[in-house]
Amino acid sequence: MSLFLNQRVLVLNRLWQAVNICTARRALTLLFEGHAQAVLNAGDGSFQTYNFSEWRDFSQQDPHPESVCTVSFRIRVPRVILLVVFDRLPKKEVKFTRHNIFERDKNTCQYCGQAFDRKDLNLDHVLPRDRGGPTTWENIVCSCVPCNTKKANRTPQEAGMRL
Repeated sequence: MSLFLNQRVLVLNRLWQAVNICTARRALTLLFEGHAQAVLNAGDGSFQTYNFSEWRDFSQQDPHPESVCTVSFRIRVPRVILLVVFDRLPKKEVKFTRHNIFERDKNTCQYCGQAFDRKDLNLDHVLPRDRGGPTTWENIVCSCVPCNTKKANRTPQEAGMRL
């Protein structure tokens, strides 16, 4: 059995809102049954969606270490899936935790773009708390210690940094 089948996959509804986290096994099942599409960052700030056959073909063209082998093909484990028919609002929110922020930001400093070990990252309020910045998904990002020190108690624009 592949080690990757138990990895966590973010599940989005049709409105692109996070509704759940499931295992890769469940995500591949939903993809195969046509209930979901795989979502991949296209690299230019946009996202590409793939049905099962497109995702299988993409997996063959662009091999990835996080793949599952079947009898006849190898398929990449998606990190995010988009449900095709589910458009209700989520019944429960994804918990706001350090771990989930690190997952969302892929252990990458949102100011310099470098990936780090979690122990070398911290969380930063984009709009500082003393200026009324809330502790919410929209206002908290991962940052490395040097970038957080440089930004200090300012907005990214005031610190001359890009978010």
